[in-house]
Amino acid sequence: MTTVPIAGYVREMLLRDLSALERELERYPSESSVWAVPPGVTNSAGTLALHAAGNLLHYVGALLGKTGYVRDRDSEFSARELRRSELTERLHEAAGVVDGVLSGLSSERLEEPFPEPPEALRGRSTAVVLVHLATHLSYHLGQVNYHRRIGSADGGR
Repeated sequence: MTTVPIAGYVREMLLRDLSALERELERYPSESSVWAVPPGVTNSAGTLALHAAGNLLHYVGALLGKTGYVRDRDSEFSARELRRSELTERLHEAAGVVDGVLSGLSSERLEEPFPEPPEALRGRSTAVVLVHLATHLSYHLGQVNYHRRIGSADGGR
């Protein structure tokens, strides 16, 4: 029986969705529209991009890869008016960390408990937490896509 390289699959999905998030941000009509919050929506696309990058830089980078990244989660939700190029830089940074750390993860490490996971995942394996991180990013990517479409006069095609 062969071992499924789950870290490779998760790496592929995270890199795909980080690129898709970057493309979504590029499709907004203006810099200010990235930070708009329509009625009934809690976070702007810019906020979600900062949060997605910060989440991966923290969990994959700092905790798994020991990169030294120090997360400021509050600023992910309070920063405003960064340029798209700055958001893209953060997404690229997260992609580089994901690529580097997950490319070097051993099968043994995947079976070990994840260091300092989110409360709901305490005691779960690194593999399970990585799958959670991939679905978390996909969720926010979907929010950004929907946000862009509801804020667009043509339905965001």
